[in-house]
Amino acid sequence: MQTSPDRHEYPAHWEADVVLRDGGTARIRPITVDDADRLVSFYEQVSDESKYYRFFAPYPRLSAKDVHRFTHHDFVDRVGLAATVGGEFIATVRYDRIGADGTPASAPADEAEVAFLVQDAHQGRGVASALLEHIGAVARERGIRRFAAEVLPANNKMIKVFTDAGYTQKRSFEDGVVRLEFDLEPTDRSLAVQYAREHRAEARSVQRLLAPGSVAVIGAGRAPGGVGRSVLGNIRDAGYSGRLYAVNKALPEGQKELDGVPAHRSVRDIDGPVDLAVVAVPAEHVTEVVTECGEHGVQGLVVVSAGYAESGPEGRERQRALVRHARTYGMRIIGPNAFGIINTSPRVRLNASLAPEVPRPGRIGLFAQSGAIGIALLSRLHRRGGGVTGVTGVSTFVSSGNRADVSGNDVLQYWYEDPDTDVVLMYLESIGNPRKFTRLARRTAAAKPLVVVQGARHGAAPQGHAVRATRLPHATVSALLRQAGVIRVDTITELVDAGLLLARQPLPAGPRVAILGNSESLGLLTYDACLAEGLRPHPPQDLTTAASAADFHAALSRALADDRCDAVVVTAIPAVGEGSVGDAALAEALRSASAAVPGKPVLVVHVELGGLAEALSAAASTAPQAGSDNPPQNAPSPAPAAERLPTTEAPEGAHLIPAYPAAERAVRALGQAVAYAQWRRDAAEPGKVPEYEDINERGAAALIDGLLARGQGLTLGTDETCDLLGHYGVQVHRALPAPTPDAAAEAARDLGYPVALKATAPHLRHRADLGGVRLDLANEEQLRRSYAELTELFGAPEELRPVVQRMAPRGVDVVVRAVIDPAAGAVLSFGLAGAASQLLGDTAHRLIPVTDREATSLVRSIRTAPLLFGWRGSAPADTRALEELLLRVSRLVDDHPEVVAVTLEPVVVASHGLSVLGASVRLAHPPARDDLGPRTLPAY
Repeated sequence: MQTSPDRHEYPAHWEADVVLRDGGTARIRPITVDDADRLVSFYEQVSDESKYYRFFAPYPRLSAKDVHRFTHHDFVDRVGLAATVGGEFIATVRYDRIGADGTPASAPADEAEVAFLVQDAHQGRGVASALLEHIGAVARERGIRRFAAEVLPANNKMIKVFTDAGYTQKRSFEDGVVRLEFDLEPTDRSLAVQYAREHRAEARSVQRLLAPGSVAVIGAGRAPGGVGRSVLGNIRDAGYSGRLYAVNKALPEGQKELDGVPAHRSVRDIDGPVDLAVVAVPAEHVTEVVTECGEHGVQGLVVVSAGYAESGPEGRERQRALVRHARTYGMRIIGPNAFGIINTSPRVRLNASLAPEVPRPGRIGLFAQSGAIGIALLSRLHRRGGGVTGVTGVSTFVSSGNRADVSGNDVLQYWYEDPDTDVVLMYLESIGNPRKFTRLARRTAAAKPLVVVQGARHGAAPQGHAVRATRLPHATVSALLRQAGVIRVDTITELVDAGLLLARQPLPAGPRVAILGNSESLGLLTYDACLAEGLRPHPPQDLTTAASAADFHAALSRALADDRCDAVVVTAIPAVGEGSVGDAALAEALRSASAAVPGKPVLVVHVELGGLAEALSAAASTAPQAGSDNPPQNAPSPAPAAERLPTTEAPEGAHLIPAYPAAERAVRALGQAVAYAQWRRDAAEPGKVPEYEDINERGAAALIDGLLARGQGLTLGTDETCDLLGHYGVQVHRALPAPTPDAAAEAARDLGYPVALKATAPHLRHRADLGGVRLDLANEEQLRRSYAELTELFGAPEELRPVVQRMAPRGVDVVVRAVIDPAAGAVLSFGLAGAASQLLGDTAHRLIPVTDREATSLVRSIRTAPLLFGWRGSAPADTRALEELLLRVSRLVDDHPEVVAVTLEPVVVASHGLSVLGASVRLAHPPARDDLGPRTLPAY
């Protein structure tokens, strides 16, 4: 592609891939002088009506002058973008900067006229909306703040594109034309519109992959065995409801079937559409396959072929080329190096994976970046889903492999509104866009539980994953995920434990737990485990080993009816003896008691009681299916008549009881459910970002612009730091330099006694334990004596860098930090100054912007928080003033992305008010904010 001959170089960073409303993809890029033929071809395929709407008159063809005008841009005052599929234009948009009189202009004019043209065959796909987002971002980058558009009144589609965008706009009608003017500054509504469109498009793109009407397996070998042949057999054996084809270019002429499936030598030979292609050919042949699929109109690919980024630099480049090539045709990719996808819906029954058996249908959505972990999770869910309830299983499963295109974010978009999924379990080895993930996770968690285990926590991401590095420790990332409502667990065992509880039982209303069972020791272990998880257990109720099923039923009924109980853990050990309770009878007793009070969760801890889990399943799911003459396999024998209890039939949708082999596992899952339920209640009232009348946002912006004019990035000096923070109502106690004893004395006279004398050299700063600080100096004599002591201990003043500062009221020393992380975004951190945060890591974090409720929880979430609230009779600190400080710092960083780091240390929080004794600020030109910019897919 040639460089424009005009003023600016070709802006490659404007190129982007986008997902359209129907789930397909398109590429958006600047129009250049090389596009003349494409433009003419595109225009010839536009209807006369669309041309009339664009030019307000019949305009059958473009003149040579038109083509030159529409392909020659300076990328500043005149910009054109095109949406392309298969390398050809499907839509264009352009703006021309204009002055107040409506004539062409240059900067500082900040208004431009904008116009669209969309090929009729692609109208209704959301192409114009995506182009508007991108041309708006380009215009803002070039200093344009407002768009104007003239539209014929009958062109309702284009009027709707503008009015639905969510920008602040003005509308007028003159000379038979509707004139729309709108500001380009993003608003809450425009961002909400953008996120809603992003959600619909990405969810639809995943839905097309998981519920295809037809599937072709490309690379199905002629001989049994092999990856392609295995996937073909798995799809066939699962009873896939759509049309299935086998494709292998090495098939002999005339062979029409493979394992009873229609077979072809090329996907081009298939008579009819193919929605999904499973690609299982060697990596060097995948490009040819993608081309054939794209030309045949295939909508998506699952690439199980290996040999890509996981194999090294050459494979990484091959992976980039694969994604670029597939997106050229509007296709999305799962993989490469993927294990496959599964959809257990009876409407689909798709097992396009290497799993030889389809998991039980259920309500759990499962995502795994690793094929091996995917196998383990499917196996555990199959084993425990069948053993515990017989019905809890998987709705859909996605193994993304190298995650080159479709990621966990895309699948979350799909699961958010999927009626077949109640709980989401995810195994992640990397998070490509943590800022977007936390946004989607917060929305998903408000509707259904999201449980995540993260691999590669303490090292680099797997070689096949292209992700941005984060400077934040793993503990901080985990805290931010929990803030977004994610249930963070450490192992896949905990992932399954939590998922089964959340899929089967209601959320607990609080942390109060009743414990009952036939083993006093197991009850005490459960009690201790509850305390360790922060729950509030009642004393265990020991039913003794002689307890019958009726005893369990009665005890559980009493516990569930107790208003002081939010959840019940039942412990059971095998009993020996003629009158001992049987598995089936105990299971029925627990189920019937739980069904009578369905609003509280019940968990069972069973020790070496092999039949109970199956019996719990049988209590709700062992009735023969309609039309079946035989009972289900492995159904337990009926309980003896003496053990049967009079029960009511379980209502439809009754909760099913999960069983665990250890008390610690059951209680840990319960603790996670309690914390998640509390988050759901808190999220219902999220709080607000307060407005402060004394904040001078414009003054701060002017100061920042002036400072950044000096260079690319800088750490502010003391005066500049105080001035900038002062614009946001944060007053810093000034520290005056004291290079000599006389200068120290003069500074103390200016500030007023008592004062503090501090060494600010890097090795002594904030290290009162080393003796580099002298406090409460009441007069000049004490000051000079302390100055002499410091220089005698630590060296010359030029090494110490001493400063004098007025004494602040006594209180609790804390530290407040804000940082812009390249992956996670803006993060606010808080902890007690000194050993608590530095040695023990007792620091809490929140994503910026922070609401008033989040500031309150931030202060209370560190382990050493009692020191702020009157621990051991000390005076409580002014936490209201501290929360306000946190909110003001959050506002500063959120309002001005150029502020990339803020540190306030120490901040002394007294009984009334607080004092900021030290502060530093770093500025840099703002990084790209992909969560606020136009919708894009990750670049390749």
